[in-house]
Amino acid sequence: MPGKVKAYELQSKSKNDLTKQLTELKTELLNLRVQKIAGGSAAKLTKINTVRKSIARVLTVTNQKQRQNLREFYKNKKYLPLDLRAKKTRAIRRRLTKHEASLKTLKQRKKDIHFPIRKYAVKA
Repeated sequence: MPGKVKAYELQSKSKNDLTKQLTELKTELLNLRVQKIAGGSAAKLTKINTVRKSIARVLTVTNQKQRQNLREFYKNKKYLPLDLRAKKTRAIRRRLTKHEASLKTLKQRKKDIHFPIRKYAVKA
């Protein structure tokens, strides 16, 4: 594989292309590691790092695509899987929703109806 793999180039590829590229990169890494043990040149040894990073890029893009597809699948469903929900903090997740916080009890509603706030006319 000549050069580094660019993430933006991987975005447009299909899942099959990405898996094929991943297997190619892994076989290349295997060959480079064999050459390292056999006493390969310094250029080959430095290429190991770029191949490892390229493998990571391919895996990252496949993971992103998979999560994106799952988000589309669960878009209008009632529940979302835990890993697709907004993280926030534990306290925020357990907090009352805006609707729940704005609700009044039956007693408070009766009190508001029967004892409204008095309106005073101020004489100027």
